[in-house]
Amino acid sequence: MARSESSRKMTTTVAFIAISFTMFSTGSCSSQVPLVMWSSEGHILPPLASPAAGHLVSNVELMSYLNSVLESAPQNVLLFLQDKLSKDDFTRYGGVFGNKQESAFPNLESALQSSSSPLVLPALSWHGASAVPGLLQEKLGVSPISIDADTLEHVHLNASGNTLLVFNLPYSSGAYLSCKDVLRNNDEIIGRVLNIMKTQGVPYTAIYTGRMPSRVIEAASLIGQSSMSRSLLQTVVNEVNPPLMFNGTSGPCIMLWAQNLRVSFSDQAWTDLGPLTSANVSTAGSFCNETNSKLVVDYGTSFPPYNPFRLIFSMSQRRYPVSARNWFSLDTLELEFNTSIVTYNGSRGIYAPAEYSFHCQNVNNFQNALLVPSAQNATQWRILFTDFQIQGFGILNGTTNFSYASDCASFFTPGIWMGLITSLLMVLILTYGLHMIMQLRSMDRFDDPKGPSISVPQSD
Repeated sequence: MARSESSRKMTTTVAFIAISFTMFSTGSCSSQVPLVMWSSEGHILPPLASPAAGHLVSNVELMSYLNSVLESAPQNVLLFLQDKLSKDDFTRYGGVFGNKQESAFPNLESALQSSSSPLVLPALSWHGASAVPGLLQEKLGVSPISIDADTLEHVHLNASGNTLLVFNLPYSSGAYLSCKDVLRNNDEIIGRVLNIMKTQGVPYTAIYTGRMPSRVIEAASLIGQSSMSRSLLQTVVNEVNPPLMFNGTSGPCIMLWAQNLRVSFSDQAWTDLGPLTSANVSTAGSFCNETNSKLVVDYGTSFPPYNPFRLIFSMSQRRYPVSARNWFSLDTLELEFNTSIVTYNGSRGIYAPAEYSFHCQNVNNFQNALLVPSAQNATQWRILFTDFQIQGFGILNGTTNFSYASDCASFFTPGIWMGLITSLLMVLILTYGLHMIMQLRSMDRFDDPKGPSISVPQSD
């Protein structure tokens, strides 16, 4: 009977949280972050009315919530403040929020299920979220203390005192961790902190929220609309990172951009270096002149265990008398990691006129390869560059855009060949039909009706 009651309580709590996030999942998360609050076992938060669907909780409303909760809840407050957090993180990676896959929040969900009355605010104002530490400091009358789980083990808290402990949680996938892995690591930190508090026997009130949304959608109104009017049509602006540019002695001379720069070693999972390839990445060792260019992209220790890791693009240009113009080519691509170097030859497929840039939707070393391994150890790596564009010569001073792109796609694509062959077959069939029709002839002789009839002998 007790087990049935516990199971019913768990189901009710999970359903409440799932419904709360589902109700607000239709709204934009461009200026909203969720906030989850619960207390330790044996303490009940006062019942509070849930905000209406689509309502955005402001600072004033949040302060009223905190006043009502902290009057009866434990005064030792644990604030888990993540760099970025949105409702989509729960609905997408949470095991109980409508998703059947393995949850990224097992410790958080366990704490909410064990709490008798958790508080869920799915739509908290972005600026309200950044003001949470200040509001808690004002309410408790103590300064926030930034701490981690390792330090908390050696700190003995007073069960009857006021304490505000802030645990800063990252939200960055880095070079080798997915968003789900980062959230799972943060959840392990939450679980470790709660276990320490439980071991010390200190009651607490915990809050989990973010400084800003993890997925920001910028919507720009149509030009010419009044500031007081509503626009039914809006333009979604997708942020595109600028190309990586190396400046030589006389200005910019090398530009590189790719949507994804994926590498993999020995059939391991793909690692995308694209988010790290920005203006902040090191290009030390690069150079350019009239005939040769070399771009060194140093990722440092961002790609463990292959530290340090660098991509080196070596290009050259020369004049070809047949075409009466200069052409540049990507001679080699080098992967330098630890103390090893693997080299790929790209001059067979990666080339363009010297005043152009080179663009290709898919550059790899394993299927229709444009990067040819030059050594046996190079076959252990897999490289996949998506929407890849590079230019090593002919960049105008002061510009930040690529020159006209020479694309790797040939003119006669498989689709064009299929269309041409099909059209040719149809023309041949039509020609044959017309030829057969033109061969039809009318009879030039007819039987004479006045002449003797044809006698056909009959046999018995």
